[in-house]
Amino acid sequence: MKKMKRKLIGMMVILGIILLLGWPVQSAEYPTKPIYLVTPWGAGGAIDTITRALAHAAKKYLDQPVIVENKTGGGGTVGTSYVLTKPPDGYTLGITSLPPTLVSYHMGKLDFHPLNDFTYVMRVCGYFFGICVQADAPWKTIQEFIRHCKANPQKVSYASSGVGATGHIAMEEFAFLAGLQLMHIPYKGGDTNTALLGGHVEALSDAAWAPLVDAGRFRLLAIYGDQRSPRYPEVPTVKECGFDMVVTSPIQIFGPKGLPKPIVGKLHDAFKKAMDDSGFHNALSKYNMPVLYLNSEDCQKAVSRDLERYGKLVQKLGLEKK
Repeated sequence: MKKMKRKLIGMMVILGIILLLGWPVQSAEYPTKPIYLVTPWGAGGAIDTITRALAHAAKKYLDQPVIVENKTGGGGTVGTSYVLTKPPDGYTLGITSLPPTLVSYHMGKLDFHPLNDFTYVMRVCGYFFGICVQADAPWKTIQEFIRHCKANPQKVSYASSGVGATGHIAMEEFAFLAGLQLMHIPYKGGDTNTALLGGHVEALSDAAWAPLVDAGRFRLLAIYGDQRSPRYPEVPTVKECGFDMVVTSPIQIFGPKGLPKPIVGKLHDAFKKAMDDSGFHNALSKYNMPVLYLNSEDCQKAVSRDLERYGKLVQKLGLEKK
């Protein structure tokens, strides 16, 4: 009887050790099958192109295919929500940016928390947002545009890609700091360019204007980034014009809450190496997007800071959940 009891206890101890060590062993073997990288935007756009270039380059560092899936809808929230329903095993990851997480959360559009329900793998890059007017507009500088807006409160209209979109939030923050009263007219995606070309608005605040600036149809007055663009070195940042703000709508890789650290580390290292790939840099260059790399820990901290910042801004704009 005692011998059987000792045997049973021994088996229980061994089982406990196996359970305790089983996950690290599994993490060490990860990945053993394809990884799905979900983007909440449609195929062919800037983020889709960049995501596919990054996934292609990461394959050789993970020894498994990285398959990009497009799950659109809800202004980017559908694809994000989908990833969060998956097991935290590293086989379903997502790409996200500012509007589908931080801004939408404060506007009451989400059923998840953008910090507590995510495991951030890394920050990769960001959009290149700016303020454009028509090339023949009378305002050649952002200062001239500001003076015109101040002289015509609530009469100068601008286009963005929707209420709560990065271009909208950025322009309203700029207007607040500059003491302007503007008319916001939301459009869908690339329709902002059409609106400005057609003279339906005086300005736009968005990120898809580069081809029209290069073609001489638009004039870029200022950008929201933290430094000037090598592509448009003569165009100042809003910050250097005296307004303390930087908006980039950073692109981040994430997984569900509880993604183990060893797996996060493997993913981070693979995607970080993939960022050196020429195909990825060519994709960034095509859309004039800056590298904004942050490691896992720093990305998590940055999201926490941004969550507080945009909460205050959304409240200030009267867009918060009621």
